[in-house]
Amino acid sequence: MKTLYLDCSMGAAGDMLTAALLELFPNAEEQVEKLNGLGIEGVVFERQDSIKCGIKGTHMSVKINGEEEGEHFHSHEHDHHHHHEHDHHHEHDHHHEHDHHHEHDHHHEHDHHHEHDHHEHEHHHEHSHGHSHVHRSMRDIEEIVNSIKISEKVKRDVMKVYGYIAEAESVAHNVDVSEIHFHEVGTMDAIADITAVCFLIDELGVEKIVASPINVGSGHVHCAHGVLPVPAPATAYILKDIPMYGSEIKGELCTPTGAALLKHFSSAFEDMPQLKINKIGYGMGKKDFERINCVRSFLGETKDVEETVYELSCNVDDMSAEEISFAMDRFFDGGANEVYTIPVGMKKSRPGTLIRVMCKEKEKESLIELIFKHTTTIGIRESATKRYILNREIKEIETPLGKIRCKKSCGYGVSREKFEYEDLSRVAKENNLSIFGVREQIKEK
Repeated sequence: MKTLYLDCSMGAAGDMLTAALLELFPNAEEQVEKLNGLGIEGVVFERQDSIKCGIKGTHMSVKINGEEEGEHFHSHEHDHHHHHEHDHHHEHDHHHEHDHHHEHDHHHEHDHHHEHDHHEHEHHHEHSHGHSHVHRSMRDIEEIVNSIKISEKVKRDVMKVYGYIAEAESVAHNVDVSEIHFHEVGTMDAIADITAVCFLIDELGVEKIVASPINVGSGHVHCAHGVLPVPAPATAYILKDIPMYGSEIKGELCTPTGAALLKHFSSAFEDMPQLKINKIGYGMGKKDFERINCVRSFLGETKDVEETVYELSCNVDDMSAEEISFAMDRFFDGGANEVYTIPVGMKKSRPGTLIRVMCKEKEKESLIELIFKHTTTIGIRESATKRYILNREIKEIETPLGKIRCKKSCGYGVSREKFEYEDLSRVAKENNLSIFGVREQIKEK
């Protein structure tokens, strides 16, 4: 099974995770070009080499309308105006609250959602950078995300991650989620980081993601309205039920963005599983500590695996074939492993259709919502089953007809290869051949 392990022994932030994932690709610059081609309003991604403790890694720079910003959310459920003489540097690539404990002029280099920080950040942005006093609601954020050139599945991932952050914000401020508003600059920076991580994970095509317990740091965060303990309230709320620990490092090592991304994608938080490693990535922060300041990613294969999958089933007798087809496509967009139908006889001698959706646990709740939304059922049945799977790997192979992807599956004493149908179909059309003719020319095994 293609597995991603994330070492968060120095916490995590959105741009660190982005950089750690980028290092797993054979051509990182190609992925950066793809990120810049997604059409995120005013956002430009740039990959930079970074060396920490003698180890070379990657740092991600994100510029919003030409300016590099920190990882801030600038939440406001109401407005305050404060006078500040401090010079708050927003160094996105540090993207870690790590240096909160250093000088006061670095206290706000995170994606804090504390209203204390946000009002102070707002003052700085409006007067130092000349940004307009614009706030965006969750509805505005959803409109922005819908405009980005990503798949429906990735859009759902982005909104789910943002939802964790908004929920934490609403609890911290004791207001409804619908009343939470984010500062325009912080919003675009956060959307950039979250979209980048969700997109790259989708590009990697991993089947399982595991993270280490999360080091949240220690000490306090100095804010405009006072001093807050680490982990900050929003981060602490997001990390409920997730293993975390403090350390001798003074500062907030895990940002709310980092916490929300790990919560959404990781199926477990534990020591590294037995893994045959293919690639290792280092996503660097800017600041230097006695420990290497990075998120480390490991991409590899686990041995013959059994896993739990969930089957969500419902029977319908009042949906047309077209409506069922549309619903099935939405379930695949939502991350289903498999969707299929079976003709059944129902009560009152009515012919009907059994719709079955197979998924992993992390997609289960969202798929339940999609089934109720896109079918006429009033009830869904759930069953957990064991699935035994072969390890799978997709490679691009040079053939007389161009590059064609080939899926190799092995485990349990078997090994097989198969060319991807989409590529066979494309090549057949381009060369006016049948699929049989294409297979003959490329000599599929």
